[in-house]
Amino acid sequence: MKKLLTFVLLIAFTITQAQEKNTERTWRINFLNPGVEYEMPTGSNSTFSIGGGVGYSGSYPHTSVGKKTGFITSFNPFVDIQHKWFYNFDKRKSKGLITDNNSANFISARFLTRSESLFGSSNGTDGLDFAVGPTWGIQRTYGKNFHLLFDAGPIYYFDTNGKGYYFPLMIQLNLGFDL
Repeated sequence: MKKLLTFVLLIAFTITQAQEKNTERTWRINFLNPGVEYEMPTGSNSTFSIGGGVGYSGSYPHTSVGKKTGFITSFNPFVDIQHKWFYNFDKRKSKGLITDNNSANFISARFLTRSESLFGSSNGTDGLDFAVGPTWGIQRTYGKNFHLLFDAGPIYYFDTNGKGYYFPLMIQLNLGFDL
């Protein structure tokens, strides 16, 4: 049994190493929502990214604190975590398009948390809220290092008081530079 397990693991390792590696490690500085991001490969077509900074955001319905209602804007410290699965590296390469710095389309699992507003209105919650959900997106590198990321998808959001709800569309737009 040990020999069979060793053989299977050796074959799996060989196949994994033989696959073309499409993803790469990338540090980014974003300026639309000022912050830094680190993206690292988890497979030949997947990455894990973690970013932090201060961003512009709006309120979520159903989590308003106090008497404030409607659309509330704020600037909040945030931590954004995504696991991305890229699906069109080969197609982009066959068309002669770049795939540097993980330039491709993806689906992802996203987790976002933000704290109290630094200035502006409140973020509409008790000071700390969370959002989780699937997204579809694109990221591209233009020139040597200009970075664009856009993704969107439905989310479930909640705060530390247990208020939460589904929201049909969360949108992210990042512009910055790959280092």
